[in-house]
Amino acid sequence: MRYCCYCGGPVVERIPAGDSLPRMVCDACDIVHYRNPRVIVGTLPLWKDQRVLMCKRAIEPRLGFWTIPCGFLENGETTEEGAIRETQEEAHANVRITNLHSVYSIPHINQVYLVYRAELLDLNFSAGEESLEVRLYERDEINWSEIAFSSVRFALESYYADLDARTIRTHNGKFIPEY
Repeated sequence: MRYCCYCGGPVVERIPAGDSLPRMVCDACDIVHYRNPRVIVGTLPLWKDQRVLMCKRAIEPRLGFWTIPCGFLENGETTEEGAIRETQEEAHANVRITNLHSVYSIPHINQVYLVYRAELLDLNFSAGEESLEVRLYERDEINWSEIAFSSVRFALESYYADLDARTIRTHNGKFIPEY
């Protein structure tokens, strides 16, 4: 960002008065332009609490790897609406949100994932534009080396841990790379 969207003045990075972090601040009107994490929303679509609907990615990153339906939250959406929309776009699947399943942070790329547990309402699903293939998986059918992202692995592992413990919880996780 080079110019203020409020007054058109030049924007510089500095620590505003009363703050402790560098921010983009307008030199003319002193408006602080925050750079916040991106919110990714998705579902863990379940059929009869046994099988999980997964999508084989048709786009980079991780083209050809398996994921659950998820993507960026759009302006004006609730997180639940965004998760349902992403499920319809990527898997043409109809779901009903049952509960928040997991919150997963990836701070080094400024992303926060909200994954909802969702009931598949029917078996009418197919690959959307961002998916090569869509299918239901039993636990023992999942090829864990073909899972696209750490956030997806976390959601699946947490779901199966809940299934084994006969409980439903909201899980909190994070990915910190080891450099």
